[in-house]
Amino acid sequence: MLTFKNFNIADWISFYRIGVSPFLLFLIFINSKEIFSWFLLLSYTTDMIDGMVARKLKITSARGSQLDSFGDQITFLIGLIGVFVFEKQFIKANLILIFLALFPYLIQMFIAFIKYGKATAFHTYLAKFSAIVQAIFILWLLFFYPVIWLFYLMIIIGLLETIEEIILIFMFDKWVSGVKGIYWVIRDKKRTGKNYK
Repeated sequence: MLTFKNFNIADWISFYRIGVSPFLLFLIFINSKEIFSWFLLLSYTTDMIDGMVARKLKITSARGSQLDSFGDQITFLIGLIGVFVFEKQFIKANLILIFLALFPYLIQMFIAFIKYGKATAFHTYLAKFSAIVQAIFILWLLFFYPVIWLFYLMIIIGLLETIEEIILIFMFDKWVSGVKGIYWVIRDKKRTGKNYK
């Protein structure tokens, strides 16, 4: 039976990102950009440490990966909403490019839900790098000003990461977590002779 005692410290760190989301939406609603930006920074910080805590304490689990991914998706969505609300001029100037970057992501989510019934939690190296670039760009945009080259880098890395996720979905028949990337999947299959499906 699942109770609060079953959750570990890494899970609770992920829960923070999920639990704080209504407050972040409230800050957007009342147009409190500065406070929103600081709390978003805190959410991004917890995103970096929950996985490290889980690996350090050897408490990684499929449930933890799902919570982490859900927290990531919530933070991504709220960060995006915040940018749309607080940085309207930048959004208007780059709307087409933003849509072209988001559309493959929505396709990837759709494919994952059709195949697995839930979002992926591969946590590839490319996904982690993409999340870092995304967080830096969004926070810099909210606190200071848009850095165009970083925006383009975020778009490119995000597209590459989404393409990799789609390929991995077709490589794995069953939902898995903690996949480093396509290269490692193929390499490990060759080394062990095991089928990655």
